[in-house]
Amino acid sequence: MSHRFFTFSSTAMAVIMIAFLMTVPAGGQTAASVAASTASDDAWTHPRTKWGHPDLQGLWTNETITPFERPEDIANKKFLTAEEAAEIENRMAQQRAAGDGSSAPGTVGAYNQVWMDSGTKVLPGGQTSLVVDPPNGRVPTKTSAEAIRDYHKARAADSYIHMSVWDRCITRGVPGSIFPAGYNNAYRILQTPEYVAIVYEMIHDARIIPLDRRPHVEEKIRLWMGDSRGRWEGDTLIVETTNHTDKGWIASNGASRRIKGIPQSEALHVVERFTRVSSGTIAYEVTIEDPAMYTQPWKIAMPLTRDDGYQMYEYACHEGNTAVGLTLSGARNLEKQAEMAAPQSR
Repeated sequence: MSHRFFTFSSTAMAVIMIAFLMTVPAGGQTAASVAASTASDDAWTHPRTKWGHPDLQGLWTNETITPFERPEDIANKKFLTAEEAAEIENRMAQQRAAGDGSSAPGTVGAYNQVWMDSGTKVLPGGQTSLVVDPPNGRVPTKTSAEAIRDYHKARAADSYIHMSVWDRCITRGVPGSIFPAGYNNAYRILQTPEYVAIVYEMIHDARIIPLDRRPHVEEKIRLWMGDSRGRWEGDTLIVETTNHTDKGWIASNGASRRIKGIPQSEALHVVERFTRVSSGTIAYEVTIEDPAMYTQPWKIAMPLTRDDGYQMYEYACHEGNTAVGLTLSGARNLEKQAEMAAPQSR
């Protein structure tokens, strides 16, 4: 399960920073307009289900090489030029090609990177980070939340309780289940008049979202993926999720970098927006509010791209999960060796 620790390499981040040297104006561009720019059929009309709801059904993916947060030294640069985007994509392709354990001089590739599926493109419009609010593209974490993250990271080999709920094959949570990772970035959406269902390829979670405006479950009930309620506002599906457990992490994959390991509290409140803007694109936005962990709400925006040829397989996490046991037993063995090597007191 070494894939769980997938991250961008230091060379990749350096490439991105170099490409961001020149600042271009945002021009009032929004995530929805960026997603809409991918539409290629001027005659496209919004599809409807038989009962009249906007049709979001299908298989969608969101792999991307755009970083989760914007590098701090380019905090005012929201969008890349087409030339900058192409340069980043070309350099990342070269790095990926070298990632077979025999990297070319000047490049750093991850071993067996050929099995990864983290995408080859930056987000449409050259968006420089998944985080779009605050305007600097950085998650407004509290120092106390970072301290909890660091505490668990330093003790990951001490006990399974310090490992992520993804490493333990429980869930990636909401909204973490839709954050792009190193592979398995696919989501199947199904609809009925009363429900919307989302099947996540990673960990194979199935999320059932009622549309009948029923109230949330009572406050004392806490769930790994929270309690979701959906409603339509025009052509946008709005999903509000509450009743989260405080045992999860907001993000558990390496691509989220600094945010990996930030915990969530029972106060976590998530609002997602799904808007189909073309035959092949859903504009996805999520606003995250957790006053115990962040100084203010923050937002991610990205497109979901339809891929009817994608094959989603079962994610049999528990059946192949040897990493937890091997990590802990390996750490105990190292401790034993250190104890045996230590000078014996008389």
